[in-house]
Amino acid sequence: GYGHTVPLSDGGKAFCIIYSVIGIPFTLLFLTAVVQRIIVYVTRRPVLYFHIRWGFSKQIVAIIHAIVLGFITVSCFFLIPAAIFSVLEDDWNFLESFYFCFISLSTIGLGDYVPGEGYNQKFRELYKIGITCYLLLGLIAMLVVLETFCELHELKKFRKLFYVKKDKEEDQVNIMEHDQLSFSSISDQAASMKDDQKANEPFVTSQSPTSNDSSLNN
Repeated sequence: GYGHTVPLSDGGKAFCIIYSVIGIPFTLLFLTAVVQRIIVYVTRRPVLYFHIRWGFSKQIVAIIHAIVLGFITVSCFFLIPAAIFSVLEDDWNFLESFYFCFISLSTIGLGDYVPGEGYNQKFRELYKIGITCYLLLGLIAMLVVLETFCELHELKKFRKLFYVKKDKEEDQVNIMEHDQLSFSSISDQAASMKDDQKANEPFVTSQSPTSNDSSLNN
């Protein structure tokens, strides 16, 4: 929200709130899905290629790849666009143009610098469309770079320092309770199987001793 185009009526403000509540989560889901697919081809496969094909250490390759990708992103979405904006915008120097790129791609959006607002701006509609495409692609590139750095082994170890560790005693109690339940269920199943076997056994008629004695006397 740069602040130059804002709703003035109550209906426009209500629609803006509803549209933002629905649109922002869907935009985040869309960006997440796109980044997860791009990072497979941009980060994971190149790192595995150099690791398997050339035998380099995976951690070293990942660090070098992250640094190179970050340098390319800064060059393509900060330095070069800043130089272009400094030429297209009459009142902007290179620092102000770079400031606009950083504020926009970092999703801060203060609104103090907005391109295409000059009175003598040529091809204003086409210029606005180009800026929109630049902001969308730049935001995706920034998310890809951040995800690439987050997958580094060193940063994963650093993030583990902030994880909440479970109490070992509670884990052992849960395991013992689970074992007791499993043992009791097994014993119950064994007892029921024995009862079923007894029920299925054929009846054997036992001969009386008097009949045996009479058969011997004969």
